[in-house]
Amino acid sequence: MEKLTTDAAYREAIAGEELAIVVFKTTWCKDCHFIDPFMPELIKHYEGRARFFEIDRDELPDLCSELNILGIPSFIAFRGGKELIRFVSKLRKSREEIESFVDKAIAVSDALA
Repeated sequence: MEKLTTDAAYREAIAGEELAIVVFKTTWCKDCHFIDPFMPELIKHYEGRARFFEIDRDELPDLCSELNILGIPSFIAFRGGKELIRFVSKLRKSREEIESFVDKAIAVSDALA
């Protein structure tokens, strides 16, 4: 998962016509660390259908405020610079829930193509 560290990098990452899924995390978040072991395999499973990016909420607070990122980890899918769907809750996210979100994001993206 490519880490984005600037506002400009974020805007470039979501601007393309390819589905971009941005994961908002922090270093101190236990629920964020919970997803770390299975995310590489999940990302590989969706290779060619979605690109995954990571943003540390503490490194880009203004952007996260603009996007109304409160709970972490949060997942937002973008295409063509526009938000398609988001998965945000204060609860720990399971692999199955994340896969369900990605599947929905792909379906929404495909419907707009």
